[in-house]
Amino acid sequence: MEHILTDEGRSAAEDQSISAATMHSAKSDLAWDMIAQPGPVMITAIHAGHTIRDSLLPWLEIDDQARLREEDPLTDFFLPAGDTIFRANRSRFEFDLNRPANKAMSVDPKDTWGLKVWERDLPQEEIDASLALHEQFYRLMAERAEAMIAEHGQILVLDIHSYNHRRGGPNEPADKQEDSPDIDLGATTLDKSVFGGLLDEFAEGLRSRPVRGKSPDVRVNVRWEDGGNFPEWLYARYGDAACVITLEYKKIFMDEWSHSADIAALQELREGFIEAVSRARRWLARPAGAR
Repeated sequence: MEHILTDEGRSAAEDQSISAATMHSAKSDLAWDMIAQPGPVMITAIHAGHTIRDSLLPWLEIDDQARLREEDPLTDFFLPAGDTIFRANRSRFEFDLNRPANKAMSVDPKDTWGLKVWERDLPQEEIDASLALHEQFYRLMAERAEAMIAEHGQILVLDIHSYNHRRGGPNEPADKQEDSPDIDLGATTLDKSVFGGLLDEFAEGLRSRPVRGKSPDVRVNVRWEDGGNFPEWLYARYGDAACVITLEYKKIFMDEWSHSADIAALQELREGFIEAVSRARRWLARPAGAR
């Protein structure tokens, strides 16, 4: 898979800080990368990409650093724990796979947190090209999810994101911890009478590995009313055949202003994620009556 960050070969003596922007510097002609292997776990990083196709650049208003701040760099670091894995290589501002088609690309700053991303005279053919990719993604996800459900009966989809917690500026206080868990599990479509046990096991797995010397603060449905269009679409289409959890990692693994990443924190977070996925796999493998 192209552009998937791994840490193989990095010694403890090497610098534990790396620029997130560097990880996005290589351009890919592919809108995304996907690997489909046997197994019931799909993991996606649909906002991990940063590149913008060349034909759009004349209409791009936002600067590179501000754009990167609103993307989810390094969320692809967690993908290898899955069976089917998906990474968007392009920026969410070229096509946002977690929004419905009518909001997937917008020239209205109201749709992008007040940020002016595109010139208002962005050609319709460019918008149409982005929407065609958005449509293709949902066709691809339907095809893959249905194949996995046909094989396994029930599947787990983990959609990985990250969020800023120092929006006031690089020298301003961080958001209060009570409103900003280290990992916020979006489970708004999850039926706890069906998957509550899996959710509990998954959360405990995330907490089981210390991050910078302490157990991470993992909570459920704290910051967002829903996980976005992708999990809502999965639930509407497949119901309880697909257990969908959106993971929102607070950017404790990087500086959201300088974009330098803390490799040690990333590794520790990934260890917890791998343990959480392992526990979820064991839960899914149990007979329904033993859950």
